[in-house]
Amino acid sequence: MKLLIQYGLVLLCCFGKIFAQTINTGVFTIEPNTDFSTIFDFDNTTDGDVLNNGNFYVYANFKNDGLFTYTDSANGKTFFIGNSQQLIEGGSISGFQNIEFNNISSKFPFFLKTTVAVNKQALFKNGIVDGSNDAGKMIFNTNALHSDTSNLSFVDGRVEKVGAAKFEFPIGDDVYYRPSLNDVSSSPNNSYTTEYFLENIATTNPYTSKEESIIVIDEFEYWNLTQEQGTDKAVLSLTLDKNTTPSVFFLENTETQLAIVRWDTTSSKWINEKGDTADLLTGADYTKLITTQVSGYGIFTIAIVKKENPEPPTDEITIYNALSPNGDDINDTFHIKGIDKFPDNKVEIYNRWGVKVYDAVSYNETNNMFRGYSEGRGTVKKSEGLPDGTYFYILEYQNADKTMRRSGYLYISKENK
Repeated sequence: MKLLIQYGLVLLCCFGKIFAQTINTGVFTIEPNTDFSTIFDFDNTTDGDVLNNGNFYVYANFKNDGLFTYTDSANGKTFFIGNSQQLIEGGSISGFQNIEFNNISSKFPFFLKTTVAVNKQALFKNGIVDGSNDAGKMIFNTNALHSDTSNLSFVDGRVEKVGAAKFEFPIGDDVYYRPSLNDVSSSPNNSYTTEYFLENIATTNPYTSKEESIIVIDEFEYWNLTQEQGTDKAVLSLTLDKNTTPSVFFLENTETQLAIVRWDTTSSKWINEKGDTADLLTGADYTKLITTQVSGYGIFTIAIVKKENPEPPTDEITIYNALSPNGDDINDTFHIKGIDKFPDNKVEIYNRWGVKVYDAVSYNETNNMFRGYSEGRGTVKKSEGLPDGTYFYILEYQNADKTMRRSGYLYISKENK
């Protein structure tokens, strides 16, 4: 028996049992400040158009084969809330202005078997979104953000980020949140997809095939990063977590350092992408961060590598990595002593999210210096004072016929220490 309701909404019961569904076969609009709930499986058919500008509460499975979208100016939100596992599927991309995941029925209450796109905000309150079968994908549009990610709620699968904004990919595997961060700020047309795997990949990417500088590779986890659109080189940050990363990677050694390594399909070996390590705030689900500018895309993980050749003598280049731009003429600029002798140079500075905040060519010690403002080419919020915190710098300069590279952390504080 079928009961037709206005706007193509159908309630289905049959065979003497309650197999109820909420089926949309026409145009269905949820107006702003209006709530709509379905305790039955929701099915938007190929003929269905749903415009959610209000609050849509989904308490069961969700399937979209038609159009599911919103008005840009509205603030509609879809809530996935349930007491049992929920399937999110369909042959069409589902567009959500805002979305919330809140289901405590199990550790993996959400099965994502389609592509969903978030335009503003995704709230990961409770429950892991399992899209690890590669049928599922979550896209974050240009201005989209997420919040409340933790070991309790993230995406176990592919996540794509579109556009120019700082972004932490809300990814993990099993019950561990292991995000990656990278610079997607230089062009609004850039698009990256990444996924984290808590597994060994040696069968296709043998750990014995590596550059000489690589000593030990993390055999228990890896990230797959692809560039969907754009040509820029990303500044990638990977996280370390004592729950998943072997303990040897947390030991300090004067002759070695941590780095990001990438499987290079052309040479069929792991290459050293280098990197600098920072400790993160207490209480985070991950404890260390490695950052570097990568030369390509594909499979990445963490490694222990031999330290690079000794740094140039202190009388050649000296980098003062403490900056206090408060106008007292003490440490007001990022001073690189000796850089005037190497005018063929380039300086780039990134914040902890991997977003470029400054770049310059022919950096010097007088009139072309970083003063704590985002004022370089292709940076965000130009001529705006940057907040106190830790930043990542990359310096490249030509010394005779050799390209020298220095990188590390720069600390900005308005107060002199």
